[in-house]
Amino acid sequence: MVLIDQAPPLARFVDEAVAALAATPKAISPKWFYDALGSKLFDAICDLPEYYPTRTEMKLFADHAPDMAQRIGIGRIMIELGSGNGEKVRRLLTHLRPRAYVGVDISKEVLQSATAKLKDEYPQLPVYAVCSDFSSGFRAPDALPDGPRLHFYPGSSIGNFSPEAAITLLKPLARPGDNLLIGVDLIKDRATLERAYDDALGVTAAFNLNLLARMNRELGADFDLGRFRHVALFDEEQSRIEMHLESTVAQSVTVDERTFSFAAGERLHTENSYKYSVESFAALAAQAGWTLTEVWTDERRRFAELYLEA
Repeated sequence: MVLIDQAPPLARFVDEAVAALAATPKAISPKWFYDALGSKLFDAICDLPEYYPTRTEMKLFADHAPDMAQRIGIGRIMIELGSGNGEKVRRLLTHLRPRAYVGVDISKEVLQSATAKLKDEYPQLPVYAVCSDFSSGFRAPDALPDGPRLHFYPGSSIGNFSPEAAITLLKPLARPGDNLLIGVDLIKDRATLERAYDDALGVTAAFNLNLLARMNRELGADFDLGRFRHVALFDEEQSRIEMHLESTVAQSVTVDERTFSFAAGERLHTENSYKYSVESFAALAAQAGWTLTEVWTDERRRFAELYLEA
């Protein structure tokens, strides 16, 4: 297993945190959720009864992996964006038989563990790990063999990007001959969506609040987590779930020796998760140079796995 470290430096986290807290309204990228603890909390979210996307997508792979392989073809270079713990790609590797696999993730500890495990399970498969904030682009390993690429982007985290940013992300990947297999969370009723992002056990709240704890650990900030609460709501007009951290009192916090004020009820916007119809996502992808050629979805049409060609 080969590790290529393109991780964003701590200085970028400082700069983005300071800019987020100085903005009106306050908002920060969800990529900073994923330190080692944040990644473990997200894995826990994926097992919650309210959080349908992961189990629905995993069942799609279990039911349709042979069909996917027949449609995509074997022997491609497989690049997984946001590879996480590697559980989803395991459902496909035996069927797709890629020439090489590249896992790309912002959490180095999780990435190293997952790709090392894959290498143990598939010793003949060239495995590369790229620790990178791929939202601003990433560099593929120089040693990667030539050939058509399958970009694998499961988990619906394409929804974390605005439609404009999603087009910007997907456009450079659309090289002639390359393909894309991507998970997309479909539009559904408000109650189901809001439960999925505000579970009864409070795991998602802990995941959200860990962002502030991470700033305390890594940036020397002084957030009092007891003075913030998790908020998740569905904006029907923009077709997105929003997550926020709401200050329960008027207070000041310090980050990088700078002080920022929160009014009671003021929020730090930490994540969006856009929801699409198959048709609306296909139209978005077309603007990035992709053509939808196959759709796999569950019986309740909660989630879709889309196959697109450049």
